[in-house]
Amino acid sequence: MATQPHLLVDEGDLTDRVLIPGDPGRVDRIASHCDDAETVAENREYKVVNAMYEGQELTICSTGIGCPSAAIAIEELANVGVETFIRVGTTGALQSDIEIGDMVVATGAAKNEGTTKRYEAVEYPAVPDYDVLSALVDSAEANDEDVHVGPIASDDAYYAESEAAVADWEAAGLLAVEMEAAAVFSLARRKGLRAGAICTVDGNLVEGTQKGTDTEDDELPEKAKNNVARAIDIALEAVIEL
Repeated sequence: MATQPHLLVDEGDLTDRVLIPGDPGRVDRIASHCDDAETVAENREYKVVNAMYEGQELTICSTGIGCPSAAIAIEELANVGVETFIRVGTTGALQSDIEIGDMVVATGAAKNEGTTKRYEAVEYPAVPDYDVLSALVDSAEANDEDVHVGPIASDDAYYAESEAAVADWEAAGLLAVEMEAAAVFSLARRKGLRAGAICTVDGNLVEGTQKGTDTEDDELPEKAKNNVARAIDIALEAVIEL
């Protein structure tokens, strides 16, 4: 198989388990929790690192912002043998009782984006793999961490999230909104692979508090910045159990 055109990786370069933050800078943040981190490739929004955690090999790969770039990452990672994906990102809360710094484990993602529509009908669910979902929840419980578990939304139009849209999401009981999970879940399901997501809340759209982006950690509110590290630990411990 030829070198993947965006990730610049070949079959055999990576492990079968990968953590996928949006931000390339967060690849280094995750790698700092690991041992023997080695950069495999770096191109555009994609940075790929292999590392060891508690004696087990894993890969970390950024996806960039949004479902189109995330779908490219999933397609090319799957092409070189990756079987399990865990998104580790940030998200904006949609319920008033969810605070900045809280963590959300997604049980599904509303498809408020255009990428998955090119793959399948909107009625097909964007849901995580049960084993990955369970591993994330179990890892949080083992670390005495509270996480919100429930459905989220994936949205394309970051600057067009109107008050009406936010109110509709809130009324539907969606916990938070981010920009990649729907594509990650849908593509993994279609390929017979496993995916899940844990995201740290960087703002609350219902309360009107600051909503950050899945970019440099320095732009995050302090409480969210601290809890990103805790979400990373939960994801790392989950991925080695899978």
